[in-house]
Amino acid sequence: MPQFAANISLMFTEWPFLDRFAVAAEHGFQAVEVQFPYEYSAETIAGRLEAAGLTLALLNAPPGDLPAGERGLAALPDRFPEFRQQIAQARLYATVTGARRVHVMAGVADAADGKAREAFKNGLRHAVETLVDIDVLIEPLNLRDNPGYFLASFDLAAQIIAELGLPRLKLQYDVYHRQILHGDVLTSLEALLPIVGHVQIAAVPGRHEPGTGELDDERVLRRLDALGYQGYVGCEYRPAQGTVAGLAWLDAWRKARDGDVALKSTWRERLG
Repeated sequence: MPQFAANISLMFTEWPFLDRFAVAAEHGFQAVEVQFPYEYSAETIAGRLEAAGLTLALLNAPPGDLPAGERGLAALPDRFPEFRQQIAQARLYATVTGARRVHVMAGVADAADGKAREAFKNGLRHAVETLVDIDVLIEPLNLRDNPGYFLASFDLAAQIIAELGLPRLKLQYDVYHRQILHGDVLTSLEALLPIVGHVQIAAVPGRHEPGTGELDDERVLRRLDALGYQGYVGCEYRPAQGTVAGLAWLDAWRKARDGDVALKSTWRERLG
């Protein structure tokens, strides 16, 4: 069965951020993701993780000016000095919190621009060199939610990983983004699994709980299990009507894992 990590940047938002660690643990999670923890000190985040008995499965490197539309700086040639500072900050947080995966965002740039591509590759080399013993992840993002994002193709991500040949550079496979960008989720999961370092899931198109959209998320998760995926599945979704009320899908998985019920008999029933 997959190991699920609650993305507490999107889930449990009914609670203040620092309280979400304990609440996630109370609802059965053993790991969490945090998109951008930098409002708080690394020591504060580490303390909350330790107190709740949680693992930090993933964090993002700083994104730049999010309100202004920035989505990372790695593919922006003239922003490399700032990018280096971002990676240094990510290294500090990963080291203090024990996180072993850092997502490095490419930024808004033309994917056909050779200078942007070289900047991205150089930035990733620097990130892998700096983030010692930590997996560096790149994630294709759909252009509907992230207009102009440089890395909006799973094929491009795979090409860059192959070209660089860095063992700790891996793909962050987000089912939500994959479905919007390309579809073909099950086949691509099998083809790309050797380079996948982390998986995330949310229903399409609303980015709500798995099982509430157009894709058969149960089948996707079962396929991951059948393929032998051993990593985390990040629950990077926005609960439709409250986080706790929306955990019925996960309760079904847990019962199936524990052998209490058959998953197929509970999945749709529990979702309403």
